[in-house]
Amino acid sequence: MAEKKNPLDRLKENATEIILESISDGVFTVDHNWKIMSFNRAAEDITGISREEAIGRHCWDVFRSNMCESNCALKKTMQEGKSFISSATYIISSEKKRIPITVSTSLLKDADGNVIGGVETFRDHTLEEALRKELAGSYRMGDIVSASPEMKKIFSILPQIAESDSTVLLEGDTGTGKELTARAIHNLSPRKDHPFVAINCGALPDTLLESELFGYKAGAFTHAVKDKPGLFSIAKGGTLLLDEIGDTSAAFQARLLRVLEEQEFQPLGAVKKEKADVRVIAATNKNLSQMVGDGTFRQDLFYRINVVSITLPPLRQRMEDIPLLIDHFIAKLNRIRGKSVAGIDRQALEMLMAHDFPGNIRELENIIEHAFVLCSEGDINPGHLPAMLSRPPVSGGKSGSEDPPPGDPDPDPVRSAEIMMIKHALKRSNYNRKAAADDLGMHKSTLFRKIEKLGIRLPKVDGRTRNSQSNDYPIK
Repeated sequence: MAEKKNPLDRLKENATEIILESISDGVFTVDHNWKIMSFNRAAEDITGISREEAIGRHCWDVFRSNMCESNCALKKTMQEGKSFISSATYIISSEKKRIPITVSTSLLKDADGNVIGGVETFRDHTLEEALRKELAGSYRMGDIVSASPEMKKIFSILPQIAESDSTVLLEGDTGTGKELTARAIHNLSPRKDHPFVAINCGALPDTLLESELFGYKAGAFTHAVKDKPGLFSIAKGGTLLLDEIGDTSAAFQARLLRVLEEQEFQPLGAVKKEKADVRVIAATNKNLSQMVGDGTFRQDLFYRINVVSITLPPLRQRMEDIPLLIDHFIAKLNRIRGKSVAGIDRQALEMLMAHDFPGNIRELENIIEHAFVLCSEGDINPGHLPAMLSRPPVSGGKSGSEDPPPGDPDPDPVRSAEIMMIKHALKRSNYNRKAAADDLGMHKSTLFRKIEKLGIRLPKVDGRTRNSQSNDYPIK
């Protein structure tokens, strides 16, 4: 009768196999012809493909990953003889679901050290991806991404604004996301199933602008050989964004006012008027109130479009959003370009946090797009960023940013962003500590602790007191 082996003896004999079958990471090996030689239990669970079905097939037929076509980590390992760790990609399961994974690769050698193929381990990140999306959702409204208190206030009122059909005025510097905000309002509104149409009013002379908006009939002018519908007709039932409305002439403003008041427009060369069934959103990077005072913008049109007003803060006033926006743009460009850029390293992030972004969010997106030209995988580093970021940022002047604090720049970008965020909240509330705490969504005592910890200097008298003094002091 054969002697029965105890569990310890069996473990010693089959340790590698037992371990591979017990871990939660998928593991498979390939030979020099890229055919799968082994496939562990976790690989079966993640892919939904059985071991019997996988072994003997080419790895790309099993995994159908975006990495297989041009950026295969295992191929690089086999060609260059070195391991690669934690490359981000995805695979397609047997149920045709997209599964986010990270992979690590190394050479497969026999007992004599001869290379007989490659081995890859991969980890399923479906749960982490779902949690990340859920977390990101709390910082998102449509395509707008922000964690700043000021933007969260805007997020909170957008659904109510969208439900109404009132004209909206969006104000803010160039590149702050006015068109994205207009699209968010449209997509939240009852008009969401109808067109969203945008036009830059400042880019066209009056005659072309009117023909674009109102259309024309055949024969209205030379070369008008057939009817052309205007944007008021194309956007019927939907939303029309009039961008840079502050750059229009007084004559155009008068005609637009009549259209908005009468809810009718008349195409050039037409005899009858047509119904204007659109929700109008106007946007500008100028101070229309000041222009009304200067006589360069019609007061009656200003009041007509300023039923609901939203002012979007510049990026320099919401610096805490920069890491969030970077992640958003990296994910977006990875999808568009088919790349596997993982993130941004600390030094590159510090360079961006030190920049004043006169071009706001659009400038940041262009910077990340520039980095994608030079970076295909791994983290974006300073060498991938535009050369101008290596120069010290220009403070004050025309950018409208506050003067930097005295002394050397803070080397910690997160700390710098927090200081700037608190300073802006205090300034908006006239240095009323309680109002600033409410603005930031924190308790007053929490704000006091942060002010003391960060060494922020405040006026001696709280903003609730009438006679403030100008001398600053560090809070005690």
